[in-house]
Formats: sequence, structure tokens, C-alpha cells
Amino acid sequence: MPRRRKPAEDRKAEIIDACLALADRLGPGRMTTNHVAQAVGVTQAAIFRHFPSKQALWLAVAESVSARLAKAWERAVASDAPAEERLKALLRAQFEQISATPALPAILFSRELNIDNPELRETFRLRLMGFQAHIIALLEEMRRTGGLRDDLVPADAAVHLTSLVQGLAIRWTLGARSFCLPEEGLRLLDTLLALMRSPKGRD
Repeated sequence: MPRRRKPAEDRKAEIIDACLALADRLGPGRMTTNHVAQAVGVTQAAIFRHFPSKQALWLAVAESVSARLAKAWERAVASDAPAEERLKALLRAQFEQISATPALPAILFSRELNIDNPELRETFRLRLMGFQAHIIALLEEMRRTGGLRDDLVPADAAVHLTSLVQGLAIRWTLGARSFCLPEEGLRLLDTLLALMRSPKGRD
């Protein structure tokens, strides 16, 4: 009996997952479509039937990761909890997504993203702007309700918080993932928030 072919969408998802695993194991720059084909158990021609070029494959990877990130962020901020709790939930969600997709820091700093594939770079840039917009909105709410100093500029503070995420993700990667990323991230977030709080809120 002939082997049943997987539906195209299932095969595409399998290819994207293989790309992320290989990008983590080999590095984005060393990963080839041949590696992907071997990991999935198909020919290179089969890969190109679903994705006409390596750039198109990377773009699909970016769109898949971006969709996962956006869903995690929306879940984190969509509650009636105080703004500070939602901010912590948002950053926890980001750290958990990086832990679940450990290739992400390497992809963000890869040649593929920064030089070879402008569409890939733009996809991630827009998604990260969305993450920063969530942070700014929550910081503005915290300042309005008296939780943060009056002279704090939410857009500037958001840069510090996104830098915390990016810098810690790099340290986690270079340190062979030897610590729990969400736990360490939230510990450092508490330190930053303590510096941002209004004197009233510290009493």
C-alpha cells in the first residue's frame, strides 16, 4: 500500500520546526536546505515545492515564530490584573518563548537576518516593535496610577526592558543555558522596577 502523503500545511509546519531545531544545533548560517531535507526525511526538491527559495523558507520561519510570540503576548496582557502584574506576565511570556525556541537569539543576530534577507529582518523588526508597544502602554498605565516616578519616560524605560530581554537571552545562550531564563529575567525586572517606582510606591 503506498505511503500516504502529509497535507501541505502539516509538511510546512514540520519543515519550519526542523529549521528551528537545526538553527539551534548548527547555527543559522551553517544550516542548508539539504540539512532540512534530511531532518524531515524528504528530498531537497520536496522542500522547494513548499518554499521556492531559502529566503522564502526563512521568511516562513519568521512568520511562524512571530505568530507564536504575538499569541503569547496577547494572552499575557489580556486580563484585569494590575498593570505591573501584566507587565511581568508579558516579560515572562517572552522569556518562556525564547526558552521554547532557543534558536531565536542566534537568528536575531545572524547574517541571514541582518544582511541577506531584508524581508526576514523587517518581519522581526515589526514584531519587536509590537512587543515594545505593549511595554510602553503598561508603563504609561503604571505611571498614571502612581506606581512609577512622574519624571519617568515610558518609551525610554521600555528600551531598558527590551534590552534586558535581549541581553539576558544572549547571556543565557553563551552560558550554555545554565540558568532558568524566566526566573532570572523576572528577578532582574524587579530590580529595574524598583528603580522606576515613585517614592510613594516604595513606602
